[in-house]
Amino acid sequence: MSGSEFRAATRADLAGLPAEVAPRLLGAHLTTVVGGETVTVRLTEVEAYHGLGTGPVADPGSHARMGPTARNATMWGEPGHLYVYLSHGIHSCVNVVCGPAGVAGGVLLRGGEIVAGADAAARRRPAAKTARDLARGPGRLGDAVGLRHPVHDGIDAVTGAAHHGAVARLDLRSQPIAEIAVGPRVGVAGIAGTAAFPWRFWIPGDPTVSAFRWGRGAAPAGPMHEDV
Repeated sequence: MSGSEFRAATRADLAGLPAEVAPRLLGAHLTTVVGGETVTVRLTEVEAYHGLGTGPVADPGSHARMGPTARNATMWGEPGHLYVYLSHGIHSCVNVVCGPAGVAGGVLLRGGEIVAGADAAARRRPAAKTARDLARGPGRLGDAVGLRHPVHDGIDAVTGAAHHGAVARLDLRSQPIAEIAVGPRVGVAGIAGTAAFPWRFWIPGDPTVSAFRWGRGAAPAGPMHEDV
């Protein structure tokens, strides 16, 4: 990793609204050390989620839409921690907490390219047929970097402090990605998954970006089009 190309993320970098911070995470590197194995993923696809009272528009797709709960407590903490939640009772998904402490928000890490530690990621993702598929999708990404709910929920990716034996570090690009794509979030039901919330951001043409699908009740009338 070139020192001039990347720099360590700070709390200030992540203190804005998730929809503002999310594009800056594209091309960033998330590095984890879990069980003594280091894996680095280059982020290629992310989604923003706001909490209750965050920003000018209420986000009905957020885990924090109704306020603080035991499940979403990390989202209400200081920026730079990772909110790791369980999806469908199986997959551990990773979010970067954004906004000041007490204001909930997070950016879901939807997809990325494993740029270091591919052997460890492949052992964690034995179903992956190609390197492209190691972290293509949020559940796969969580598996590949080794972060698991609930043990790693709240790990600090700014200080890199050890958390139940694991370490995480977020490094941002010194220069943001110039060309990004924007669209509705993947698989989110109702209005929260429509063009009213264009809070999915990705690097166009990158093979590790996941396929788009509409959520229940979100698809517009007429022909269905993929945006990747």
